[in-house]
Amino acid sequence: MKLFLMIIGIFALAMGLLWVGQGLGYVRWPESSFMISQVKWTYYGAAVGGVGVLFIAIACYKK
Repeated sequence: MKLFLMIIGIFALAMGLLWVGQGLGYVRWPESSFMISQVKWTYYGAAVGGVGVLFIAIACYKK
């Protein structure tokens, strides 16, 4: 369970950071993404990244 939480947490954090970067217009990959420079995706990305950090924290402190 600990490994599963860690993998899901890392994936969610990476995805959230990508969404934040796209929402702010810093990451322009892929070129035709509908998320580029759309501020709402910054908030969605922050929420998903926060869940990822929470899962990583739970995995680190789980016995």
